[in-house]
Amino acid sequence: MMFSDDPEEQRPVAVPHTELSPEALRGVIESFVLREGTEYGEREFTLDEKLAQVMRQLQRGEAQIMFDPVSSSVSIVVPNR
Repeated sequence: MMFSDDPEEQRPVAVPHTELSPEALRGVIESFVLREGTEYGEREFTLDEKLAQVMRQLQRGEAQIMFDPVSSSVSIVVPNR
């Protein structure tokens, strides 16, 4: 694969969660939840509860899916406000 020297083409790109199939979206969220090892406080949450929390954040615009063309990876991030 050839990479462009154009910095604009190397920047991560926001991917609207509505553009992914339900299966792909669940896979992205699940990968994020399992990879992050996020601390959810004193209460333990099930995987489905964690997935639902991230989905709500995506729906409210509090988080977004980003694709990095350099590493060909996908991540979920909280945009700077």
